[in-house]
Amino acid sequence: MEFVYQLINFLLLAALIWIFARKMIVSIFANRSERINTALDEAERIEQSDMQLPQIPDAFKEEVSPTILEEAHEIRRLAEAEKENIRQQTEREMYGMRREMLTGVKDVFIHKMITRVTELIQTEPYASQLRAKEAEFAEMIMERMEVTPGDMAYLRRSDVLYITLTSAYPLAQEIVDEIGRRATEMLEQIGGKPSYWVKVDPDLIGGLRFRVGDTVYDCTVADRLYLLRHELEKREIHGDEDAEQIVADLLHGIMTMKHGVNEFQLGRVISVSDGICWLDGLADIMYGEVVEFECGERGMVLDIEPDRIGCVIYGKYEHIESGSRVRRVGRIASVPCGDALLGRVVNPIGQALDGKGRIWTKERRPIECKAPSIPDRSAVFRPMHTGIKAIDALVPIGRGQRELIIGDRQTGKTSIAIDAIINQKGKNTVCLYVAIGQKDTTIVDIREKLAKHGAMEYTTIVCAPASSSASFQYIAPFAGAAMAEYFMYAGRDVLIVYDDLSKHAVAYRELSLLLHRPSGREAYPGDVFYLHARLLERAAQLSAENGGGSITALPIIETQAGDISAYIPTNVISITDGQIFLDADLFNEGQRPAVNVGLSVSRVGSAAQTKLMKQVSSRLRMELAQYRELAGFTQFGSDVDAATKRILDAGERMMSALRQNRYEPLPDWKQVLLIYAVAEGYAAHISPAELDRFAEELYVYFETAQPDTVEMLRRGQKMSDQDKACLNAALSAFGASMGEVS
Repeated sequence: MEFVYQLINFLLLAALIWIFARKMIVSIFANRSERINTALDEAERIEQSDMQLPQIPDAFKEEVSPTILEEAHEIRRLAEAEKENIRQQTEREMYGMRREMLTGVKDVFIHKMITRVTELIQTEPYASQLRAKEAEFAEMIMERMEVTPGDMAYLRRSDVLYITLTSAYPLAQEIVDEIGRRATEMLEQIGGKPSYWVKVDPDLIGGLRFRVGDTVYDCTVADRLYLLRHELEKREIHGDEDAEQIVADLLHGIMTMKHGVNEFQLGRVISVSDGICWLDGLADIMYGEVVEFECGERGMVLDIEPDRIGCVIYGKYEHIESGSRVRRVGRIASVPCGDALLGRVVNPIGQALDGKGRIWTKERRPIECKAPSIPDRSAVFRPMHTGIKAIDALVPIGRGQRELIIGDRQTGKTSIAIDAIINQKGKNTVCLYVAIGQKDTTIVDIREKLAKHGAMEYTTIVCAPASSSASFQYIAPFAGAAMAEYFMYAGRDVLIVYDDLSKHAVAYRELSLLLHRPSGREAYPGDVFYLHARLLERAAQLSAENGGGSITALPIIETQAGDISAYIPTNVISITDGQIFLDADLFNEGQRPAVNVGLSVSRVGSAAQTKLMKQVSSRLRMELAQYRELAGFTQFGSDVDAATKRILDAGERMMSALRQNRYEPLPDWKQVLLIYAVAEGYAAHISPAELDRFAEELYVYFETAQPDTVEMLRRGQKMSDQDKACLNAALSAFGASMGEVS
């Protein structure tokens, strides 16, 4: 069956659009294209006029040492590489500007084209040609119509099913009677009675729309234009097209559009308030499915009751009115995913928030997805280095692990997560930071810090700030998990941070109370545990047969006055594979990060450490716990014996060695070196206040004077007696170089 536009002499319409739209796009495109070309010419002129690095004279080469000459060549190579990076970045920015400009032009053209088509079809002879096909449209509808399970359930309750036939113009009586007869026979077979209505709606432009219960069989021009607009808006702009190519591509999209009767379900808005919408109808809809309102806003089904459906609204709900129609889209809520999202800031439904234009990707994943099964997983054994001494040594994290970061407000929870993301640079790890209920200024600051340290290249920020709706804050972590799963199932490693799940639980509580669900402990709904469980279970280390990818989750929970026995903290603690507890008292004492050794644990443990770190830090937890215990007993006393004083001094020195500034993650070998040097007494003559200077000089000395030892430490293998002797000798030499007696 040919499409309705081909019946109305579409070649004439295409010619009109080509004549008028091409001129419009060319005029818009010409000025902007000239500006972009001017900018590119200017960038090229500046590049060509850059000061050239001086050549090294041959006579000078003979006088300088080979080391200095190699350093000069290395500096020149680095300068040229930086210059090339700047040039490539400029080209990418110009390309992005051009692509976004062309996308705007395309959207303007689509709007004008749809308007022109609507006006043209309503004129003669096209209107008469459409009316001549009404009998054929009716036959197409009668071949498709059926009673759905939702209609049967409605019939059992009310014994009557409403049937409506709507057209743009009054129909011939024989068409009305034939459709009514066929519908009556269909319902009598299942013991139902029809209530048959016939309506005329000029907004349909042409064709017929037949509704049985909630199901609509539509072959109207209005519906075809609706589908056409959505199809054309999805067409990707690559950035190298010209105006005529855009017009030709969109016209091709019109000509190749699918034909036939479109089947979907319609419902009605009962009431709307506070981001929650109650719907009537849509009897066959599923939990988590997307619906679209007449105003264009979309929402997600979150509650299904016998006589109504609860829906959360993605955007603003002020212009959704009671009694308006709502359409079933036909897909589960999903988000875009893929490499196109790296370096971007997006909202929970994947729309760009960073001003860099639309995100073009064809890959999508549902936000709610089944976690990998036990046979599909493997043991967690590969370390996920955070670059933080107190964590990598005491509570190590493995790839595929779920490690909770918990503590009071303003104790450095987010700092640990950001440092862990920065430390993944160059390690082929994709990172996602999910901001839930944070201040907008805080999220902007985090993005700037990640960009400053080069971490945004492999990071995506999913942003649901405090200013966003509760529905967005509820969806955000599931959207981030879906984006992470795309990379995991592609065999890559992912680090995802949920900051924080306390605010996520509050948002879910708000939605649940608005949906009239019964509240439980601390007014939270009873399924909030299952909510976080099914989210965090999606973090896994896949087996080699399934690609070997992993998702490492770092959920963050905020406590009140250190109370880890509250409802939400205890829930998440029982779900995760360990927790890093940040103590407010330690934080106020100046310990950064303020990791409480006694309450922090990793259930993966040393399996997620290198053999070298495991060897060096095996006694560290016990010694620090002993130090904290003795410090608590002796803080009110003045006289302590020599053995206790040695333990206190060593513990204070180790606590000072574990201090670390923000945004300064350390490689594993530096952590091992410092912990070993302090634990073995090579810093016994150094006061805790001077340990930072000691550490800096230690790293510089080993990098310059002990490259073989550094290489041994980088390998991360357990030290043999010979390796340990070499390391001790190097540390003794370092002490001697500082003028101290080893």
